[in-house]
Amino acid sequence: MQNKTNSSARAWRIGLCAAAVALASGCTYIPQQRVAPGEVPILLGPSVRDNVTPMEGVLACFADHVAASARAPIVVSVGDVKDYTGKYSINEGNAITQGGALMVYSALGKLTGAVGVAERFDPVIAERELGYADRRQLGDGMTHRLGNNGNAQVVPWMPYFGGSIHKSDYYIVGGITELNYNINSGGFDISKNQAGAKARTFTASVGVDLRIVDTRSLVVRKTVSLTKQFHGYEVGLNVFRFFGSDLFDVDIGSKGQEPLQLGIRTALEEGVVRLLGTVTQVDPEPCLTLRPGSGAPLPTAVAEKLRTIQNPEAKPGSAPAAATGQAVNLARGPVAGASADASPSASQIGFDIGSSTLGGAAMSTLDQIAALARKQDVEVTLAARDTENWDARKRDGLIDERVSAVVGALASRGIAPGAVAVAWRPDAADTSIHRGEPGLQVIARLRVAGGAEAPRIERPARNEQGK
Repeated sequence: MQNKTNSSARAWRIGLCAAAVALASGCTYIPQQRVAPGEVPILLGPSVRDNVTPMEGVLACFADHVAASARAPIVVSVGDVKDYTGKYSINEGNAITQGGALMVYSALGKLTGAVGVAERFDPVIAERELGYADRRQLGDGMTHRLGNNGNAQVVPWMPYFGGSIHKSDYYIVGGITELNYNINSGGFDISKNQAGAKARTFTASVGVDLRIVDTRSLVVRKTVSLTKQFHGYEVGLNVFRFFGSDLFDVDIGSKGQEPLQLGIRTALEEGVVRLLGTVTQVDPEPCLTLRPGSGAPLPTAVAEKLRTIQNPEAKPGSAPAAATGQAVNLARGPVAGASADASPSASQIGFDIGSSTLGGAAMSTLDQIAALARKQDVEVTLAARDTENWDARKRDGLIDERVSAVVGALASRGIAPGAVAVAWRPDAADTSIHRGEPGLQVIARLRVAGGAEAPRIERPARNEQGK
Protein backbone atom coordinates (compact mmCIF):
# COMPACT_ATOMS: atom_id res chain seq x y z
CA MET A 1 0.00 0.00 0.00
CA GLN A 2 2.86 2.35 0.86
CA ASN A 3 4.56 1.63 -2.48
CA LYS A 4 1.36 2.41 -4.32
CA THR A 5 1.02 5.72 -2.48
CA ASN A 6 4.66 6.66 -3.25
CA SER A 7 4.19 5.74 -6.91
CA SER A 8 1.10 7.93 -7.14
CA ALA A 9 2.89 10.85 -5.49
CA ARG A 10 5.88 10.41 -7.78
CA ALA A 11 3.64 10.31 -10.86
CA TRP A 12 1.81 13.42 -9.64
CA ARG A 13 5.10 15.28 -9.18
CA ILE A 14 6.36 14.24 -12.62
CA GLY A 15 3.11 15.37 -14.20
CA LEU A 16 3.28 18.70 -12.38
CA CYS A 17 6.85 19.28 -13.59
CA ALA A 18 5.94 18.37 -17.17
CA ALA A 19 2.96 20.74 -17.13
CA ALA A 20 5.07 23.56 -15.72
CA VAL A 21 7.78 23.05 -18.36
CA ALA A 22 5.21 22.92 -21.15
CA LEU A 23 3.51 26.05 -19.88
CA ALA A 24 6.79 27.93 -19.56
CA SER A 25 7.96 26.91 -23.02
CA GLY A 26 4.62 27.89 -24.54
CA CYS A 27 4.71 31.32 -22.92
CA THR A 28 8.29 32.12 -23.91
CA TYR A 29 8.47 30.84 -27.51
CA ILE A 30 9.78 33.44 -29.97
CA PRO A 31 10.74 32.67 -33.60
CA GLN A 32 14.46 32.31 -34.29
CA GLN A 33 16.44 32.96 -37.46
CA ARG A 34 19.99 32.16 -38.52
CA VAL A 35 21.26 35.29 -40.29
CA ALA A 36 24.50 33.85 -41.67
CA PRO A 37 25.96 30.33 -41.96
CA GLY A 38 27.80 29.26 -38.83
CA GLU A 39 26.12 31.83 -36.60
CA VAL A 40 23.91 31.05 -33.64
CA PRO A 41 20.20 31.70 -34.37
CA ILE A 42 18.88 34.94 -32.96
CA LEU A 43 15.42 35.68 -31.61
CA LEU A 44 13.19 37.76 -33.87
CA GLY A 45 10.07 39.46 -32.62
CA PRO A 46 7.53 41.56 -34.54
CA SER A 47 8.69 43.81 -37.37
CA VAL A 48 9.19 47.56 -37.03
CA ARG A 49 6.04 49.66 -37.41
CA ASP A 50 4.94 53.27 -37.17
CA ASN A 51 4.62 54.48 -33.59
CA VAL A 52 0.84 54.87 -33.61
CA THR A 53 -0.87 56.53 -30.64
CA PRO A 54 -4.53 57.15 -29.76
CA MET A 55 -4.04 60.73 -31.03
CA GLU A 56 -3.42 59.80 -34.69
CA GLY A 57 -6.96 60.61 -35.79
CA VAL A 58 -6.95 63.89 -33.84
CA LEU A 59 -3.66 65.01 -35.39
CA ALA A 60 -4.83 64.17 -38.92
CA CYS A 61 -8.13 65.98 -38.36
CA PHE A 62 -6.46 69.06 -36.90
CA ALA A 63 -3.94 69.20 -39.76
CA ASP A 64 -6.81 69.17 -42.26
CA HIS A 65 -8.58 72.02 -40.48
CA VAL A 66 -5.42 74.14 -40.26
CA ALA A 67 -4.74 73.61 -43.96
CA ALA A 68 -8.36 74.46 -44.81
CA SER A 69 -8.18 77.72 -42.86
CA ALA A 70 -6.06 79.20 -45.70
CA ARG A 71 -4.08 81.31 -43.23
CA ALA A 72 -0.40 82.03 -43.72
CA PRO A 73 1.56 79.04 -42.36
CA ILE A 74 3.43 79.50 -39.10
CA VAL A 75 6.84 78.06 -38.18
CA VAL A 76 7.10 76.34 -34.79
CA SER A 77 10.20 75.20 -32.93
CA VAL A 78 10.71 73.16 -29.76
CA GLY A 79 12.83 73.94 -26.74
CA ASP A 80 13.64 71.59 -23.90
CA VAL A 81 10.81 69.41 -22.58
CA LYS A 82 12.43 67.91 -19.49
CA ASP A 83 11.62 65.30 -16.90
CA TYR A 84 11.04 67.27 -13.70
CA THR A 85 9.70 64.38 -11.62
CA GLY A 86 13.11 63.36 -10.26
CA LYS A 87 12.02 59.69 -10.08
CA TYR A 88 15.07 57.47 -10.49
CA SER A 89 15.84 53.82 -9.75
CA ILE A 90 19.31 52.37 -9.31
CA ASN A 91 18.26 49.21 -11.14
CA GLU A 92 16.11 50.70 -13.91
CA GLY A 93 17.37 54.29 -14.28
CA ASN A 94 14.98 57.15 -15.00
CA ALA A 95 11.33 56.21 -14.64
CA ILE A 96 10.25 58.91 -17.12
CA THR A 97 11.47 59.35 -20.68
CA GLN A 98 14.19 61.95 -21.20
CA GLY A 99 13.05 62.53 -24.79
CA GLY A 100 10.02 64.74 -24.27
CA ALA A 101 11.27 67.32 -26.78
CA LEU A 102 11.73 64.62 -29.42
CA MET A 103 8.14 63.46 -28.86
CA VAL A 104 6.89 67.02 -29.37
CA TYR A 105 8.91 67.29 -32.60
CA SER A 106 7.34 64.02 -33.82
CA ALA A 107 3.87 65.34 -32.97
CA LEU A 108 4.54 68.43 -35.11
CA GLY A 109 5.74 66.15 -37.91
CA LYS A 110 2.47 64.19 -37.77
CA LEU A 111 0.62 67.36 -38.74
CA THR A 112 1.78 66.63 -42.31
CA GLY A 113 3.01 70.11 -43.20
CA ALA A 114 0.11 72.10 -41.71
CA VAL A 115 2.76 74.05 -39.77
CA GLY A 116 6.44 74.55 -40.47
CA VAL A 117 9.00 73.09 -38.07
CA ALA A 118 12.33 74.79 -37.28
CA GLU A 119 15.24 73.04 -35.57
CA ARG A 120 16.40 74.75 -32.40
CA PHE A 121 16.83 71.82 -30.02
CA ASP A 122 20.16 70.58 -31.42
CA PRO A 123 21.66 73.04 -33.94
CA VAL A 124 25.27 71.99 -33.25
CA ILE A 125 26.05 70.71 -36.77
CA ALA A 126 24.54 73.76 -38.45
CA GLU A 127 26.50 76.10 -36.17
CA ARG A 128 29.74 74.26 -36.91
CA GLU A 129 29.18 74.49 -40.65
CA LEU A 130 28.44 78.19 -40.33
CA GLY A 131 31.77 78.49 -38.51
CA TYR A 132 33.53 76.68 -41.36
CA ALA A 133 31.81 78.98 -43.87
CA ASP A 134 32.85 82.05 -41.87
CA ARG A 135 36.47 80.84 -42.01
CA ARG A 136 36.12 80.08 -45.74
CA GLN A 137 36.71 76.38 -45.14
CA LEU A 138 33.34 75.00 -46.26
CA GLY A 139 33.04 73.84 -49.86
CA ASP A 140 30.79 71.71 -52.06
CA GLY A 141 33.38 70.46 -54.56
CA MET A 142 32.66 73.28 -56.99
CA THR A 143 34.05 76.75 -57.66
CA HIS A 144 32.07 79.94 -57.10
CA ARG A 145 32.38 83.34 -58.75
CA LEU A 146 32.48 86.38 -56.48
CA GLY A 147 32.33 90.07 -57.31
CA ASN A 148 31.50 92.06 -60.44
CA ASN A 149 32.89 91.40 -63.89
CA GLY A 150 35.79 93.81 -63.35
CA ASN A 151 36.79 92.40 -59.96
CA ALA A 152 35.49 88.83 -60.31
CA GLN A 153 37.18 86.15 -58.25
CA VAL A 154 36.79 82.39 -58.54
CA VAL A 155 37.03 80.62 -55.17
CA PRO A 156 36.67 76.93 -54.05
CA TRP A 157 34.80 77.75 -50.84
CA MET A 158 31.11 78.45 -50.48
CA PRO A 159 30.36 82.15 -50.06
CA TYR A 160 28.02 83.02 -47.19
CA PHE A 161 26.29 86.37 -46.93
CA GLY A 162 23.93 85.61 -43.99
CA GLY A 163 20.21 85.19 -43.78
CA SER A 164 20.03 81.51 -44.77
CA ILE A 165 18.52 80.39 -41.45
CA HIS A 166 14.75 80.78 -41.39
CA LYS A 167 13.11 82.34 -38.38
CA SER A 168 10.50 80.67 -36.18
CA ASP A 169 7.23 82.29 -35.09
CA TYR A 170 6.62 80.29 -31.91
CA TYR A 171 8.32 77.66 -29.81
CA ILE A 172 7.04 75.04 -27.36
CA VAL A 173 8.72 74.30 -24.03
CA GLY A 174 7.72 72.59 -20.81
CA GLY A 175 8.19 69.30 -19.04
CA ILE A 176 6.81 66.15 -17.43
CA THR A 177 6.06 67.35 -13.92
CA GLU A 178 4.20 64.53 -12.15
CA LEU A 179 4.57 60.80 -11.60
CA ASN A 180 2.22 59.49 -8.94
CA TYR A 181 2.61 55.81 -8.12
CA ASN A 182 -0.25 53.64 -6.93
CA ILE A 183 -2.86 56.34 -6.46
CA ASN A 184 -5.44 53.58 -6.17
CA SER A 185 -5.15 49.80 -5.78
CA GLY A 186 -7.26 46.81 -4.83
CA GLY A 187 -7.39 43.03 -4.88
CA PHE A 188 -6.71 40.04 -2.64
CA ASP A 189 -3.89 37.70 -1.57
CA ILE A 190 -4.95 34.40 0.02
CA SER A 191 -2.71 31.52 1.07
CA LYS A 192 -2.93 28.39 3.17
CA ASN A 193 -0.29 25.76 3.86
CA GLN A 194 2.16 27.58 1.59
CA ALA A 195 -0.26 27.55 -1.36
CA GLY A 196 -2.23 30.59 -2.40
CA ALA A 197 -3.57 32.91 -5.05
CA LYS A 198 -3.48 36.65 -5.57
CA ALA A 199 -5.08 39.24 -7.81
CA ARG A 200 -4.72 42.99 -7.68
CA THR A 201 -5.18 46.13 -9.73
CA PHE A 202 -3.35 49.43 -9.43
CA THR A 203 -3.43 52.90 -10.94
CA ALA A 204 -0.69 55.48 -11.49
CA SER A 205 -0.73 58.90 -13.18
CA VAL A 206 1.57 61.40 -14.88
CA GLY A 207 1.21 65.11 -15.55
CA VAL A 208 2.70 67.32 -18.29
CA ASP A 209 2.89 71.11 -18.45
CA LEU A 210 3.58 72.86 -21.76
CA ARG A 211 3.51 76.42 -23.06
CA ILE A 212 3.85 78.07 -26.45
CA VAL A 213 5.87 81.29 -26.66
CA ASP A 214 6.08 84.04 -29.28
CA THR A 215 9.70 83.93 -30.47
CA ARG A 216 10.05 87.67 -31.08
CA SER A 217 8.29 89.06 -28.03
CA LEU A 218 8.76 86.11 -25.60
CA VAL A 219 5.10 86.47 -24.65
CA VAL A 220 3.54 83.19 -23.52
CA ARG A 221 0.50 82.72 -25.74
CA LYS A 222 -1.01 79.70 -23.98
CA THR A 223 -0.26 77.09 -21.31
CA VAL A 224 -1.72 73.61 -20.85
CA SER A 225 -1.55 71.21 -17.92
CA LEU A 226 -2.65 67.63 -18.72
CA THR A 227 -2.78 64.42 -16.71
CA LYS A 228 -3.07 60.77 -17.75
CA GLN A 229 -3.89 57.76 -15.59
CA PHE A 230 -2.44 54.28 -16.14
CA HIS A 231 -4.02 51.02 -15.07
CA GLY A 232 -2.35 47.70 -14.35
CA TYR A 233 -3.21 44.25 -13.04
CA GLU A 234 -1.50 41.19 -11.57
CA VAL A 235 -2.93 37.71 -11.01
CA GLY A 236 -1.06 34.64 -9.84
CA LEU A 237 -1.09 31.22 -8.20
CA ASN A 238 1.76 30.06 -5.97
CA VAL A 239 2.64 26.65 -4.50
CA PHE A 240 5.65 26.27 -2.19
CA ARG A 241 5.80 23.00 -0.32
CA PHE A 242 7.58 19.68 0.22
CA PHE A 243 6.36 16.41 -1.28
CA GLY A 244 8.40 13.82 0.54
CA SER A 245 12.01 14.92 0.18
CA ASP A 246 11.28 17.11 -2.87
CA LEU A 247 10.63 20.87 -2.64
CA PHE A 248 8.34 22.42 -5.24
CA ASP A 249 8.09 26.17 -5.82
CA VAL A 250 5.61 26.91 -8.62
CA ASP A 251 4.46 30.40 -9.64
CA ILE A 252 1.86 30.80 -12.38
CA GLY A 253 0.26 34.09 -13.35
CA SER A 254 0.40 37.20 -15.44
CA LYS A 255 0.56 40.94 -15.09
CA GLY A 256 0.30 43.91 -17.36
CA GLN A 257 0.24 47.69 -17.40
CA GLU A 258 -0.50 50.43 -19.87
CA PRO A 259 2.77 51.57 -21.48
CA LEU A 260 3.92 54.52 -19.39
CA GLN A 261 6.03 56.23 -22.04
CA LEU A 262 3.33 55.78 -24.71
CA GLY A 263 0.90 57.53 -22.39
CA ILE A 264 3.33 60.41 -21.95
CA ARG A 265 3.71 60.68 -25.72
CA THR A 266 -0.08 60.76 -26.10
CA ALA A 267 -0.40 63.51 -23.48
CA LEU A 268 2.31 65.58 -25.18
CA GLU A 269 0.59 65.18 -28.55
CA GLU A 270 -2.69 66.43 -27.13
CA GLY A 271 -0.83 69.34 -25.54
CA VAL A 272 0.63 70.25 -28.95
CA VAL A 273 -2.82 70.28 -30.55
CA ARG A 274 -4.26 72.48 -27.80
CA LEU A 275 -1.35 74.95 -27.99
CA LEU A 276 -1.42 75.23 -31.77
CA GLY A 277 -5.17 75.81 -31.68
CA THR A 278 -4.47 79.19 -30.09
CA VAL A 279 -1.79 80.43 -32.48
CA THR A 280 -3.47 79.07 -35.65
CA GLN A 281 -6.92 80.29 -34.52
CA VAL A 282 -8.37 76.84 -35.33
CA ASP A 283 -10.58 75.32 -32.62
CA PRO A 284 -9.22 71.80 -31.83
CA GLU A 285 -12.27 70.65 -29.83
CA PRO A 286 -14.16 69.03 -32.74
CA CYS A 287 -11.06 66.97 -33.56
CA LEU A 288 -10.43 66.04 -29.93
CA THR A 289 -13.76 64.20 -29.94
CA LEU A 290 -12.09 61.63 -32.23
CA ARG A 291 -10.04 60.28 -29.35
CA PRO A 292 -10.87 56.61 -28.62
CA GLY A 293 -13.38 56.28 -25.82
CA SER A 294 -14.80 59.78 -26.23
CA GLY A 295 -18.34 58.54 -26.84
CA ALA A 296 -19.87 60.90 -24.28
CA PRO A 297 -22.46 63.41 -25.56
CA LEU A 298 -20.78 66.45 -27.06
CA PRO A 299 -21.38 69.94 -25.68
CA THR A 300 -23.91 71.84 -27.78
CA ALA A 301 -21.35 74.33 -29.13
CA VAL A 302 -18.92 71.56 -30.09
CA ALA A 303 -21.65 69.45 -31.71
CA GLU A 304 -22.80 72.46 -33.74
CA LYS A 305 -19.25 73.18 -34.92
CA LEU A 306 -18.68 69.52 -35.82
CA ARG A 307 -21.93 69.45 -37.82
CA THR A 308 -20.85 72.58 -39.68
CA ILE A 309 -17.51 70.99 -40.57
CA GLN A 310 -19.17 67.77 -41.75
CA ASN A 311 -21.92 69.54 -43.71
CA PRO A 312 -20.81 73.07 -44.77
CA GLU A 313 -24.17 73.72 -46.50
CA ALA A 314 -26.10 73.39 -43.23
CA LYS A 315 -27.13 76.66 -41.59
CA PRO A 316 -25.94 77.31 -38.02
CA GLY A 317 -28.51 76.24 -35.45
CA SER A 318 -30.42 74.05 -37.91
CA ALA A 319 -31.40 70.57 -36.85
CA PRO A 320 -29.48 67.65 -38.31
CA ALA A 321 -31.03 65.88 -41.26
CA ALA A 322 -31.91 62.91 -39.07
CA ALA A 323 -34.58 65.01 -37.37
CA THR A 324 -36.69 64.86 -40.55
CA GLY A 325 -36.34 61.10 -40.90
CA GLN A 326 -33.39 61.27 -43.30
CA ALA A 327 -29.84 60.18 -42.54
CA VAL A 328 -27.14 62.83 -42.61
CA ASN A 329 -25.88 62.97 -46.22
CA LEU A 330 -22.11 63.22 -46.16
CA ALA A 331 -21.34 61.62 -49.53
CA ARG A 332 -19.49 63.95 -51.91
CA GLY A 333 -19.85 61.99 -55.14
CA PRO A 334 -18.73 58.75 -56.77
CA VAL A 335 -15.43 57.12 -56.06
CA ALA A 336 -13.30 55.49 -58.73
CA GLY A 337 -14.45 51.90 -59.06
CA ALA A 338 -17.58 52.43 -56.97
CA SER A 339 -21.05 51.38 -58.00
CA ALA A 340 -22.73 53.97 -60.21
CA ASP A 341 -26.22 53.22 -58.92
CA ALA A 342 -26.67 55.59 -56.03
CA SER A 343 -29.46 54.92 -53.58
CA PRO A 344 -31.91 57.68 -52.58
CA SER A 345 -30.08 58.29 -49.30
CA ALA A 346 -26.44 57.99 -48.32
CA SER A 347 -24.56 58.12 -45.03
CA GLN A 348 -20.91 58.01 -44.02
CA ILE A 349 -19.26 56.20 -41.12
CA GLY A 350 -15.68 57.08 -40.20
CA PHE A 351 -13.04 54.99 -38.45
CA ASP A 352 -9.95 55.98 -36.50
CA ILE A 353 -6.58 55.08 -38.01
CA GLY A 354 -5.99 51.33 -37.79
CA SER A 355 -9.19 50.76 -35.78
CA SER A 356 -12.40 48.85 -36.50
CA THR A 357 -14.15 50.21 -33.40
CA LEU A 358 -17.28 52.29 -33.94
CA GLY A 359 -17.20 55.56 -32.01
CA GLY A 360 -20.03 57.57 -30.53
CA ALA A 361 -20.67 59.62 -33.70
CA ALA A 362 -20.80 56.43 -35.80
CA MET A 363 -23.35 54.88 -33.42
CA SER A 364 -25.63 57.89 -33.86
CA THR A 365 -25.35 57.60 -37.65
CA LEU A 366 -26.13 53.87 -37.47
CA ASP A 367 -29.32 54.67 -35.54
CA GLN A 368 -30.35 56.95 -38.38
CA ILE A 369 -29.47 54.34 -41.01
CA ALA A 370 -31.46 51.62 -39.24
CA ALA A 371 -34.51 53.89 -38.95
CA LEU A 372 -34.37 54.88 -42.61
CA ALA A 373 -33.64 51.33 -43.88
CA ARG A 374 -37.04 50.22 -42.63
CA LYS A 375 -38.53 52.48 -45.34
CA GLN A 376 -36.04 52.66 -48.24
CA ASP A 377 -32.62 51.64 -49.54
CA VAL A 378 -29.63 53.32 -47.93
CA GLU A 379 -26.06 53.55 -49.21
CA VAL A 380 -23.41 53.59 -46.49
CA THR A 381 -19.89 54.86 -47.16
CA LEU A 382 -17.09 53.64 -44.90
CA ALA A 383 -14.27 56.19 -44.63
CA ALA A 384 -10.90 56.57 -42.93
CA ARG A 385 -8.25 59.29 -42.75
CA ASP A 386 -6.28 59.73 -45.99
CA THR A 387 -3.08 59.45 -43.91
CA GLU A 388 -3.93 55.79 -43.25
CA ASN A 389 -1.77 53.85 -45.71
CA TRP A 390 -1.31 50.14 -44.96
CA ASP A 391 0.03 47.41 -47.20
CA ALA A 392 -2.65 45.77 -49.35
CA ARG A 393 -2.97 42.61 -47.24
CA LYS A 394 -3.40 44.45 -43.95
CA ARG A 395 -5.82 46.97 -45.43
CA ASP A 396 -7.97 44.22 -46.93
CA GLY A 397 -8.20 42.46 -43.56
CA LEU A 398 -8.99 45.73 -41.80
CA ILE A 399 -11.80 46.43 -44.27
CA ASP A 400 -13.26 42.99 -43.46
CA GLU A 401 -13.25 43.87 -39.75
CA ARG A 402 -14.84 47.26 -40.35
CA VAL A 403 -17.58 45.87 -42.58
CA SER A 404 -18.32 43.16 -39.99
CA ALA A 405 -18.51 45.81 -37.26
CA VAL A 406 -21.08 47.83 -39.23
CA VAL A 407 -23.14 44.75 -40.16
CA GLY A 408 -23.14 43.61 -36.52
CA ALA A 409 -24.14 47.06 -35.27
CA LEU A 410 -27.03 47.20 -37.76
CA ALA A 411 -28.12 43.69 -36.74
CA SER A 412 -28.35 44.85 -33.13
CA ARG A 413 -30.66 47.60 -34.39
CA GLY A 414 -33.04 45.16 -36.12
CA ILE A 415 -31.55 45.11 -39.64
CA ALA A 416 -31.03 41.56 -40.94
CA PRO A 417 -27.37 40.86 -41.91
CA GLY A 418 -28.57 39.47 -45.26
CA ALA A 419 -29.96 42.90 -46.13
CA VAL A 420 -26.47 44.45 -46.11
CA ALA A 421 -24.39 43.98 -49.27
CA VAL A 422 -20.96 45.30 -50.23
CA ALA A 423 -21.55 47.53 -53.25
CA TRP A 424 -17.84 48.33 -53.72
CA ARG A 425 -14.49 47.84 -52.06
CA PRO A 426 -10.89 48.06 -53.33
CA ASP A 427 -9.35 45.02 -54.91
CA ALA A 428 -7.27 42.95 -52.50
CA ALA A 429 -4.07 44.03 -54.31
CA ASP A 430 -5.08 47.69 -54.71
CA THR A 431 -2.86 50.05 -52.68
CA SER A 432 -4.15 53.36 -54.08
CA ILE A 433 -5.95 55.96 -51.96
CA HIS A 434 -9.58 56.53 -53.06
CA ARG A 435 -10.18 60.04 -51.82
CA GLY A 436 -13.57 61.26 -50.67
CA GLU A 437 -14.13 64.31 -48.48
CA PRO A 438 -11.11 66.53 -47.72
CA GLY A 439 -8.75 64.57 -45.50
CA LEU A 440 -10.67 61.29 -45.94
CA GLN A 441 -10.47 58.21 -48.12
CA VAL A 442 -13.33 55.86 -49.04
CA ILE A 443 -12.61 52.25 -48.06
CA ALA A 444 -15.95 50.57 -48.92
CA ARG A 445 -19.57 51.19 -49.88
CA LEU A 446 -22.44 49.15 -48.46
CA ARG A 447 -26.03 48.89 -49.69
CA VAL A 448 -28.74 48.34 -47.07
CA ALA A 449 -31.97 47.04 -48.60
CA GLY A 450 -35.05 48.99 -47.54
CA GLY A 451 -37.75 47.28 -45.49
CA ALA A 452 -35.30 44.62 -44.36
CA GLU A 453 -36.10 44.68 -40.67
CA ALA A 454 -35.15 41.48 -38.91
CA PRO A 455 -38.08 39.37 -37.71
CA ARG A 456 -38.88 39.85 -34.07
CA ILE A 457 -39.52 36.86 -31.81
CA GLU A 458 -42.78 37.26 -29.95
CA ARG A 459 -42.87 35.77 -26.49
CA PRO A 460 -46.02 33.77 -25.68
CA ALA A 461 -48.34 35.50 -23.25
CA ARG A 462 -48.37 34.10 -19.73
CA ASN A 463 -51.62 33.15 -18.04
CA GLU A 464 -52.72 34.57 -14.76
CA GLN A 465 -50.93 31.80 -12.86
CA GLY A 466 -47.68 32.57 -14.73
CA LYS A 467 -47.66 29.15 -16.48
